[in-house]
Parts: sequence; structure tokens; C-alpha cells
Amino acid sequence: MTAFAPIRTAIRSPRGGVSAAVLVLVVACALFAPLIAPYAYDIQNLPGANTEPGAAHWMGTDEFGRDLMSRIIYGARTSLSVAVTAISISVAAGLTLGAMAGYFGGWFDRAVTAVVDLTWSFPEILIALILIAIIGPGLESTMVAISIAYLAQFTRLTRAQIMALKNETYVEATTNLGAGHFHIIFRHLLPNALTPVIVAGMLATGDAIILEATLGFFGLGAQPPTPSWGAMMSSGTAQIFIAPWIIIFPGLAIAITVISINLFGDALIEALDIRNRLRSV
Repeated sequence: MTAFAPIRTAIRSPRGGVSAAVLVLVVACALFAPLIAPYAYDIQNLPGANTEPGAAHWMGTDEFGRDLMSRIIYGARTSLSVAVTAISISVAAGLTLGAMAGYFGGWFDRAVTAVVDLTWSFPEILIALILIAIIGPGLESTMVAISIAYLAQFTRLTRAQIMALKNETYVEATTNLGAGHFHIIFRHLLPNALTPVIVAGMLATGDAIILEATLGFFGLGAQPPTPSWGAMMSSGTAQIFIAPWIIIFPGLAIAITVISINLFGDALIEALDIRNRLRSV
């Protein structure tokens, strides 16, 4: 079975196919925003502020006369780049920490487990707010905060996988052949523990998009004039009775993207049969 076979299997299912198509569209908007967006995201037109959706502006304009559709398209670039980058860093760090803690055990395992259990006891949004309060608002701060907030779950999952795999026969055989610890961890154990962590990372990306939007809503994420779905919703709250589309369309963008990620993640879990594999661990 090739590496892409489970993805093809997930796409063949109805929910996997529809959600994959939506995600491809969102990613395309993020990558090719300057080509797709009908207007620049930062050009203001005060006489045209709060214009209703119509032929010229399909989703209307905001309080500064900026085209809302263009800002949502550019906002996809902000939300996806922050979420994907942050979760990628968190997965990489969680894989390393969890693998070393599960394999070596002892004081290092106890130290990592204590820190992970401590952070696991707090909601991700609280951890992110504390970190941003320390290092300041902005996109880079948001990435760091989200990475640390989701580190615990990837570390715990990797540690559990490694602890179940390190006593397998092939690991004992590799050890008897004189292989070093890091060779065993990175060449034999991690590749077999990688799939559940990657799928968990994909599902966490949807949560990270919501967390980035929440921080943007509070003014702690992307700073103006950089478009962010959360910041757009925040500005729309003051105009909700005058121009409700300012808050509705960014909210729909967040909801559709996160639901699509979760649906495709569920289809991928079924294709990989991860639930049964985790029960057998």
C-alpha cells in the first residue's frame, strides 16, 4: 500500500470527497489570493462603507469600504499559515519529546510527563492568552502560543505509542545488532508511531484556526491592516445591526473550513483504521 492510498480511500467516501474539495478551494484561495481576489484587501473607499452585497461587491464592504470577499480570501492565507505552521512545529516537538520520554523512561520521562500533565490541565485558549500577554500580540506570537498550547497532546500521544512499540521483537533484534538509541527511535519507532500523530495534527489544525480567530477577535493576533477572519468578526460586532454581513461571512468561512477539516480527518481515520489500532495498543 502506497503512502497516498489512505488519502485516496478517504476521498472516495462522500464526506471525505466533499470536505477535500472544500479544503482544496480554501488552500487555493490562500495560495493564489492576489490572483483570485477582485480587489486589494487594504484599499479603503469610505463613501462605499457598509455597502450591501451586490454585483460590485459579492459579500459587501466593511466599515472602511474595503471589499469583504477580498479580505476573506486574503484572510484564508493568514488563518491557514498560522494554524498549519503552529501545528507543524507542535507536532515536530511533540514527536521528539514524546519519543524520547517513552523510550528512555526514568527521570526524563517523569519530568516531561509532569510538565505535559500540567499544561494539559489548562485550556489551550488560556495558555495562549498567557503567552501572548508575555511576548506581545502579532502573528509570530500567535504561532508560538498555539504551538505551545497544543504541544501536550502530541507529546502524550507519541509517548504512549513509543511505550507500546519499544518492546516489540524487531526493536529487540535491532538492539542486539548494535544499533544506537537514536537510530532505533528515529528509524524504527517513530515511523510506526507517526500515523496517529499526523491525523491528530490535522484535526488539531481546525482547532488552531478557531484559536487564531479567537485571538484575532480579541485584537491579539494579526494586526491591522492584515486581514484575519477573527479580527474581521471583531470589527463586525460594532456594525452587526447596520451591516451584519461583516460578521456573518467571516464566521461562515471559519465554520466551513473547520468542519471540512474535521470531516476529512474522520474519513482519514476510517481509511487508516486508527481507532482499532489504538484499541489494540
